[in-house]
Amino acid sequence: MSSVPFHYVDLRTFCYATEDEKRVEDALRTYLPEESELDRQVTTGHHGDRIAVLSTRLENADDVRHVLDQLTDLPDYDAFLDELDDRVSEDCSLYLTLDKQAAFGGAVRQGDGITLRAKVEAYPAKRESAVENAREAFESARDCSNN
Repeated sequence: MSSVPFHYVDLRTFCYATEDEKRVEDALRTYLPEESELDRQVTTGHHGDRIAVLSTRLENADDVRHVLDQLTDLPDYDAFLDELDDRVSEDCSLYLTLDKQAAFGGAVRQGDGITLRAKVEAYPAKRESAVENAREAFESARDCSNN
């Protein structure tokens, strides 16, 4: 896959007061290239509890490709591809939530805890074009991972 039709990929997760921040960071890093930097912001929850927000934006094509390659390990990858029409918004953003607990164990699964938002390139910027570009990218990523 020579080019990647995404402007960027954002990954974000929350670390609640009851969680070990290092473990949550390790879970997020399941999807990231080794040297990726994380942003960390601390905020307060509704009941005064501490919440750390860990996030990163990947804009480099190789880094985005790395995330796409990780997603090819989804056990329900074909179902994910079938749902692209529902996962791409009118502003050409792709949304997916990933299982934070599974990611800590190194597994890639859909679930709760890690939010992925990818801005899909589409010219003109129409949702239908973005869906098709995303589909081609994910099918290409799957083909490359099967070789």
